[in-house]
Amino acid sequence: MSICIFGDSITFGFYDSEQGGWANRLKKYLKEKDGENEVYNLGISGDNSRDLLARIDYEASARDAEIIVFAIGINDSIILTGEKSNVALDDFKENLEKISLIAEKYTKNIIFIGLTAVDESKTNPIPWAPNKSYQNKRIKEYDRDIQEHCERKMYKFISMDGVLSNDDLEDGVHPNSGGHRKMFEKTNTALKL
Repeated sequence: MSICIFGDSITFGFYDSEQGGWANRLKKYLKEKDGENEVYNLGISGDNSRDLLARIDYEASARDAEIIVFAIGINDSIILTGEKSNVALDDFKENLEKISLIAEKYTKNIIFIGLTAVDESKTNPIPWAPNKSYQNKRIKEYDRDIQEHCERKMYKFISMDGVLSNDDLEDGVHPNSGGHRKMFEKTNTALKL
């Protein structure tokens, strides 16, 4: 079975020096379990819903996607100078609809991973982009919209609420190896593959 996991740097696996991130841990686990599933980690650093919209059709088609997992939204929620979001909430909702319509051309097996909390003492502002910040209040708004979208579309939603603590975050945003392990365990349990 072809499983495509779309996302950002957290999906890609930043800061998991042990196994390359939660998605790669899932890939390794399923390969060892039965060898029948091909997992594609399609996480790209910095990606938001606009970026994903531009590439999902090609990526899903090229891999004959049978299950599509989305872990997107935290970069949409970035607050720019002046309280403006990187991708406005209304635009984010619209992008989720468009992304889902494209995904449904390939499969009805569509899953969304919820957003992870950040350590605001390290992300407000972001050290590598001082004119931007991640804030949990804003992240929760985007996470709530993902969950509501899944309820409307009858997709599986895997919440990451409370899964990670500040000790699980390498730089305030990206999980360390322990955090990726927790995300893998939650995702694997919920997927039931």
